[in-house]
Amino acid sequence: MSKIRAAITAVNGYVPDYVLTNRELETMVDTNDEWIVSRTGIKERRILKGEGKATSDLAAPAIEGLLKKRGITAKDIELIIVCTSTPDMMFPATANIVANKIGATNAWGYDLQAACSGFLFGLTTASQFIESGKHSKVLVVGADKMSSIVNYEDRNTCILFGDGCGCVLLEPDTEGYGLQDSILKTDGAGAEFLNLKAGGSLHPASHATVDAKMHFAHQEGRSVFKFAVTNMADVVAEIMEKNALHSEDISWLAPHQANKRIIDATAERAGLPEEKVMVNIQKFGNTTSATIPMCLWEWESKLKKGDNIIMAAFGGGFTWGATYLKWAYDPK
Repeated sequence: MSKIRAAITAVNGYVPDYVLTNRELETMVDTNDEWIVSRTGIKERRILKGEGKATSDLAAPAIEGLLKKRGITAKDIELIIVCTSTPDMMFPATANIVANKIGATNAWGYDLQAACSGFLFGLTTASQFIESGKHSKVLVVGADKMSSIVNYEDRNTCILFGDGCGCVLLEPDTEGYGLQDSILKTDGAGAEFLNLKAGGSLHPASHATVDAKMHFAHQEGRSVFKFAVTNMADVVAEIMEKNALHSEDISWLAPHQANKRIIDATAERAGLPEEKVMVNIQKFGNTTSATIPMCLWEWESKLKKGDNIIMAAFGGGFTWGATYLKWAYDPK
């Protein structure tokens, strides 16, 4: 009997209409377009506007588009994993809210929180349900409304983040396509450099935490950059070596979109030219858990059955990792 692998059989994404440009940010904080682009590669990002709009409002339309493309209904879905750092609320899980919005009445689900590495952690977790034979249709969703936790008076963080969603459908494959391998890592010593301090059990919400701006994302940029640029590149090299892959064997690198300099360093370490690297940070900024699936969504028409894809991420916690995927279908 052939080994069952978890293959991506459909991908889709969604971004809000509102475009927050560097020029607009210049009117909000002490920064400028040249400074932002030279240090991050970001020119604009999308923002979810409107009262009562949350991460589930990014995920639901992305999933509905995916189901239509695949020709199935929400009732066919058995499990939904929502990877997010910005859940609608502490509980219930955003996955449950999304399931209700799309009508996935036969699915169970949960949220997975691993910051910018969330999608890779979720993909690897979901693959176990496919490979074991437990489920045959699993949704992995990367979605974040980062604008909800960004301080637009802090020029070091507000320039980086945007809102968006990317999602994939995993189904069984016995022809050798799908997820081949993952190397995932964490180091809690990095918590002090990238975090959101309040709102949990350590610092419950209070007037004091609000006044101290503890409900916004905090990042010590230099420390995070130093760890990210090294570890993301290292783990890509590690997974290539483990699977006896050389640069000429790789069709695409799908890196987390945090900083163009980190992306470039990772590609250089893997020996990959610019034309093999998925980059959309200039349009969307850092959408956290959504960046990698949004890349797959944008590049879907260029992906061919059998393409070797390396996905890599680095996030708060610290969390980081790389996944080796063999693409399972040709463009339609």
